[in-house]
Amino acid sequence: MSHTEQLHERLSTAGLRPTRQRLALAQLLFAAGDRHVSAEQLFAEARAKKLPVSLATVYNTLNQFTAAGLLRAVALEGERATYDTNTSNHCHYFDAATGKLEDFDASNLKVVGLGPLPKGKEIDRIDVIVRLKDKDQFRLD
Repeated sequence: MSHTEQLHERLSTAGLRPTRQRLALAQLLFAAGDRHVSAEQLFAEARAKKLPVSLATVYNTLNQFTAAGLLRAVALEGERATYDTNTSNHCHYFDAATGKLEDFDASNLKVVGLGPLPKGKEIDRIDVIVRLKDKDQFRLD
């Protein structure tokens, strides 16, 4: 089965109609393995490949892929989101100086001290983002 056929099946299985634009954006997203990408980065990649998509289409597609479980949105600063093609339960390092988001293995990570959950609720997952800075960064405090 070709990569395009695999993407077609992946979108269909997720309940999404595999339109030409969705397939083209999926190709950009999933061709190189796990990665982190913003809507603006994906839009720039699409433009470089001469794909006829608008920034709004890229945002809509990323949101649809996220809702369908194909991507995971990682909120970093305010309303800015980065999309992760690795949807498994994992954690991130975020370097504020470079804007780089990097996965790390959290198999030994332990979360302790959580209070009681609201009645009728259970933990779905725990998202951890460890924010990094340069050790010699100038500080005003």
